[in-house]
Amino acid sequence: MIRFQESEEEPDFSQEDHLTSSSQPLHQCIATLVCHTASYISSLTLAGKRLYTGSNDGVVRLWNANTLETLAEASSNGDVITGERGGGGAVKSLVILADKLFTAHQDHKIRVWKINDVVEEDVGGKKYMHVATMPTISDRFAKCLMPKDQVEIRRHKKASWVHHVDAVSGLALSRDGTLLYSVSWDRTLKIWRTTDFKCLESFTNAHDDAINAVALSENGDIYTGSSDQRIKVWRKNINEENEKKKKKHSLVAILSEHNSGINALALSGTNGSLLHSGGSDGSILVWEREEGGDIVVVGMLRGHTESVLCLAVVSDILCSGSADKTVRLWKCSATDYSCLAMLEGHIGPVKCLTGAIRRSGKPSEASYHIYSGGLDSQVKVWQILVPT
Repeated sequence: MIRFQESEEEPDFSQEDHLTSSSQPLHQCIATLVCHTASYISSLTLAGKRLYTGSNDGVVRLWNANTLETLAEASSNGDVITGERGGGGAVKSLVILADKLFTAHQDHKIRVWKINDVVEEDVGGKKYMHVATMPTISDRFAKCLMPKDQVEIRRHKKASWVHHVDAVSGLALSRDGTLLYSVSWDRTLKIWRTTDFKCLESFTNAHDDAINAVALSENGDIYTGSSDQRIKVWRKNINEENEKKKKKHSLVAILSEHNSGINALALSGTNGSLLHSGGSDGSILVWEREEGGDIVVVGMLRGHTESVLCLAVVSDILCSGSADKTVRLWKCSATDYSCLAMLEGHIGPVKCLTGAIRRSGKPSEASYHIYSGGLDSQVKVWQILVPT
């Protein structure tokens, strides 16, 4: 059941419970979407006017981000995205590439869905069609025949290297959209081709513990964050020797300043020059690449009282969600790390975030919509007005 808990009228920012200083952002929850009533919200993504919400029961719903009306639910049977034959488990990550939706699941698989903007009779009236599960059948069959393609996943148990053998925790696309990167609690990083969904490369034991997050910078560097308290930086090779060995990517740096497991990563600044990482101790570290190429900590953001579970960058604002049930907004700058606002309203940990700039009626302020999903089964929509 879907219910809107807030009025769709223009929010009144004159109330006492909002920040009233002209130099501070004004914020208000303008709507609460309650649709995944029996499960929590595990992932969010925004693509233009479309908001996608994923939950731990495998359901993905599509919403109109402007009207906040649900537009569709989709699956292999045409009703809800639940993976193959009603399975799939929690939807851990969502990414959009043109007319394709990639969903990462608790059941170790990545699923690909075709988005039909115009529902026609030849697709059975379905807004979504399941087109592939990764690894594909052909990929699995080709690798299972060769002993050299088998890797040990635990004592006395092997699987082909194209398989994830634990929850797929994160997805990220290359800038040109040709490659999809996936990370998993099985400690692997895998690289897939988006045209035929073939697994091109896998790094077994990329970390010493579960990998929880992946992020890509505009220069192509891949960042992975893990419960082993480390961030690793990977890069596509231009070295001929590595190319001959069929190693398309290699490890170029290890960042070890965290004192707890890393749950979330986000990039901001010019060409993704700033890296933000959220830890289980409630801290957020800010990293910057020096002229010599080294990546160093340039700031620490403190305010959350429990684990930071998610991060998202919306223009020049860093948003963080926490197990303390709050969302915090931070100035996204190499010289200013101030907390702009704290958003309260969730009654459970905040698991995922996304957002976008909205057109403001005043030239003296910037307007944002921030969407937060929590373990309370709610998606909250926040309007933020920031004086410029």
